Amino acid sequence: MIKDLFWHTSIGAWLPPKVIYRGKDLFEECRAWPWMKLLLYGVTGREFSPQQIRLFEAIWVVCCSYPDPRIWPNRVAALAGTVRSTGSLAMSASIAVSEARVYGKGPDRQAHKFITSALDANKSGKPIIDIIREHIEIHRGIAGYGRPLVHGDERIEPLMALARDLEISKTPHADLAFEVEKVLLANRYRMNMNIAMLAAALAADQGLSEDEYYHYLILSFSVGALPCYIDAKNHPIGTFFPYETGDIQYTGPGQRTWD
Repeated sequence: MIKDLFWHTSIGAWLPPKVIYRGKDLFEECRAWPWMKLLLYGVTGREFSPQQIRLFEAIWVVCCSYPDPRIWPNRVAALAGTVRSTGSLAMSASIAVSEARVYGKGPDRQAHKFITSALDANKSGKPIIDIIREHIEIHRGIAGYGRPLVHGDERIEPLMALARDLEISKTPHADLAFEVEKVLLANRYRMNMNIAMLAAALAADQGLSEDEYYHYLILSFSVGALPCYIDAKNHPIGTFFPYETGDIQYTGPGQRTWD
């Protein structure tokens, strides 16, 4: 505990000529660390193996790095670029909207919560089908299963291939995630697993709690969003989504009344 500050903390401090990062000398003990290792150490206070670090990096690369401005966080970044806002503001806004309940961090947290509680229940003897039915009855679905527009998820196999290459062998949460998918498809639910569930399960298998998993993911969409900002900024100003709401002449059914 660092006590010679106005704020007593065990996280760290700048104490010239040193910087203490969770009890380690940043310049001596951490200077050769990969950035992802330092991030996870900052989030958890624990050190992870090189294989685990590669897996956590791959979750970001495979799951969150689509440079497509149609994706909501990326769209916000592109809109910032088209009005010539700064890159920092573009990334801040993009990360903020990734907090949504229906995509991004919302389903990520829900998926982690489900798979960890489901594993505990299954170990206690509850059949998977009962776990599924009870959860759907309460929540009307399971985060990490089902996907709009397409069936299946193209990211699952690349991520699992890397996990196998890294010999990440102890994966009870991930194994259960695939078993849940089999039961869903064999019954009336017909929902394939999506990457939110697999990523959450693999992270849980490496010991991340729900909060730790969320904190680790906060910056993950930035790798896909930043190129969208740069691309829009390199186009003429105001040409990304140049229409205003009033430009749309709607001729369909009457307006919906929102609750």
